[in-house]
Amino acid sequence: MPVPTSAPPPPGQAPAANTSQEGSKIKVDVNLVVLHTTVVDDRGKFVDGLKQENFRVFEDKVEQKLSVFRREDIPVSMGLVIDNSGSMRDKRPRVNEAAITLVEASNPQDEAFVVNFNDDFYLDLDKDFTSSVPELKEALERIDSRGSTALYDAIIGSLDHLKKGRKDKKVLLVVTDGEDNASRNSLEKTVREIQKTDVVIYTIGLLGQENKRSAKVARKALKNIAEASGGLAFFPENVEDVHAICEQVAHDIRNQYTIAYYPTNTRRDGSFRAVNVEIAARGHGKLTARTRNGYYAPGGAASAGAGN
Repeated sequence: MPVPTSAPPPPGQAPAANTSQEGSKIKVDVNLVVLHTTVVDDRGKFVDGLKQENFRVFEDKVEQKLSVFRREDIPVSMGLVIDNSGSMRDKRPRVNEAAITLVEASNPQDEAFVVNFNDDFYLDLDKDFTSSVPELKEALERIDSRGSTALYDAIIGSLDHLKKGRKDKKVLLVVTDGEDNASRNSLEKTVREIQKTDVVIYTIGLLGQENKRSAKVARKALKNIAEASGGLAFFPENVEDVHAICEQVAHDIRNQYTIAYYPTNTRRDGSFRAVNVEIAARGHGKLTARTRNGYYAPGGAASAGAGN
């Protein structure tokens, strides 16, 4: 069935509640800005064991005081958003296997859903989420590869569906083999909707069979989508490489720091706030933090949603 859409949640921030930590769940109020952050060294290796004092967070170049800091392998609500257009017909078996590898390598308490998309997008589960690998396999195999590629519509619909997830941390894996050519929404609108959430998005572009111009457009779009969310974009040469990428994505998800702060800029003006995280820790050399690049404050036209 088509994934329903509705108004976005409070922009870039977490649901309303009191601030506390209970097991793997953060209870926060609407003003808390949450950043899921991956830290790597100059060889690209994950860096564990950092402390709160190793992190500095800046919003619009103004340093912020951290209110939440943790490093745990917490369960996530995850969407598997897979291109089902005609050009994917021969690739889907390998992609499906790789998507299941991601699920199997992830936290066993994760919950997931499957969206297959071509000219439209469809939630191919009989329930909102499942932790059952057989149910996810069945949903992935409900394919009729045909039609065009409504990538942006599928991502926005999946962001909407993630609001039903029970886990604090939310992730999308998006796999496509070409440029969007069927969406009602634009790339700019899609990035705005991403920046109204703290969802981390990983994109995989199988662009080897695209013409040069189309591949360039698709690559730029997939990079923009991933970078806006603090995720990663991958462009493998062969569909066989997707399996190893999904293992890497699972490892990335399970090795992130969660940090959060109350912004010093309390204006509810709907403006975009650029976010930057800096890391310094003795004995580790140069460290790099990857997280979302900003968010939209509540209020104003950005919160209400702009046009396509």
